[in-house]
Order: sequence, then structure tokens, then C-alpha cells
Amino acid sequence: MPYVTADDGVSLYYEEAGRGTPILFAHEFLGEYRSWEAQMRYFSRRYRCIAYNARGYPPSDVPSKLEDYSFERQRDGLKAMLDQLKIDRAHVVGLSMGAFATFYFGMTWPERALSLTLAGIGSGSMPDGRAKFRQDSEVFADGLLAAGWQKNAEIRGLDSTRVQLQNKSPRAFAEFIALLKQHSAQGSSLTLKGYQARRPQLQDFKEQMAKCAVPTLIICGDEDEPCLDASLMLKRNMPCAGLVVMPQTGHTSNLEEPELFNMVCEKFLHQVESGQYRMRDPRAIPLYTL
Repeated sequence: MPYVTADDGVSLYYEEAGRGTPILFAHEFLGEYRSWEAQMRYFSRRYRCIAYNARGYPPSDVPSKLEDYSFERQRDGLKAMLDQLKIDRAHVVGLSMGAFATFYFGMTWPERALSLTLAGIGSGSMPDGRAKFRQDSEVFADGLLAAGWQKNAEIRGLDSTRVQLQNKSPRAFAEFIALLKQHSAQGSSLTLKGYQARRPQLQDFKEQMAKCAVPTLIICGDEDEPCLDASLMLKRNMPCAGLVVMPQTGHTSNLEEPELFNMVCEKFLHQVESGQYRMRDPRAIPLYTL
């Protein structure tokens, strides 16, 4: 089984397919490397595709200390993947938790990213919902550790931003729940407490955002309420960012609308690689609001 070793000695499991320019996929909190299968199959026709499991998600290691799950450790996992696979630069695609890690990575090592794709990013980052998100994460972590994923998977998999997947594709939803039940309760609980509840707000990086020239694509479902405002905030503050809002779509856009997700990403990658994905024209920034 292929593993990469992070700087702190934690082993991260990954799979790869295809040859060409590398794409690195980072999964969401309720996901894993297999959540990217529709993207791995499609993009591996032309790209070297790599999907890995974050720490706390077997077969990656499940460290036992809370500090092992900090946002820096999650961010550094992306760099470890590139370093040990001998990849200088890659397109980095993240969903939700993975999108936060992708964002932090891009703000820290922009020279290592050919592009950034931030899908479903922003939960718990805007000021009005920050305190509740942190409290809910702590409560969820304790309940998960006590009852495990077998009892929590269907409950957590049917929140207001995920019922869309069940409605659109019961088969895909059933597979999503089956995989979720295999997750480590300890790893997920520590991820909630160490990463989800404690990660810095996106707004804390406004200075870095304003200077970031890495081509960036932001993807948000129009029914992914916790991420809409944050996605718009990123678009307004990142001068080389574009925003796509998918209609009648919740949080897991790559699972709900795999063909649309792949098409949008592919067009973005082609624009980047042809040098046609441009910085925002200053004339497009309004001086006033009607």
C-alpha cells in the first residue's frame, strides 16, 4: 500500500492514476480518498491524479494527540504529498475541510500550486456563525467518540446541505453512508476538535489573499448555505479567483453533480494551462453600489 510520511512521522495513504500534469485532491470531513473516484477516473485520462486520506482517516495513521490535528498539520500534509512524490507544482483541488487545507497551502506556498480549486469552503468561518460552529464541533466530537460512526453516519449524512445528494442519487448516497461508517470515530473526533473547531478564519488571511496571484476557482452549491457568503468573500478578495455557483446543489458538489463538477474544473484547468485565466481587471471592481 502506498504511503507518504508527513514531517511529524504520520503516514498518509494515497492512490494515484494517470500520467501528465499532477492534480492533488483533498477530501472533506465526511469524505475520504474514494470520494474523488468520479474525478480520478475522468481526469486520469490526461493528468496524474493523486487522492489521499488525511490523518485520522484509515488506512492513514490515526494519531492520538489533539495537537496532531492542527490546521498547520493538515496544510502540511499537502506539501508532504508533493515533496515525497517529487512534484514541484500541482493543481490542488479541495472540498470543504480539504478546501480549507488547500487554501492555507496556497497562502503559505503559492509557488507550489499551479492552481487552487476551493469547493464547498467556508463553514464556520464567517463571524456570525463562528461561535456556534465551534461549539457544535466540540459537541459532535464528544458524541461521535461515545457512539461511533455506525450510529452517527446517517444522522450526519442528512443535514440540510446533504439531503440534496440523497434526493438526486439514492445509490450514490447509500455508497457515501457505507464508506462513512468505516471511518475512525477517534480520528474524526480529534479532527473536529483539533482542526474544524480551531482553524483560523478565512478573513484572517486577507492580506495574503490580496497578493495571491495563483489561479483560483471557487465552487459552491446554491443550497450550501454555510458556504455561500464565504465563497463570495473569497471572490471579492482574491484577484485571480472565479466563482461558480451550482444550482439546486448542496455541499458535496463533486458527488451530486460529477459531470458538471468535472466540466467546470476541466475548463478552468485548460484556461490556466493556456495562460488565459487572468487577474481581475481593475475596471471590473465597482466604485459604488447602485
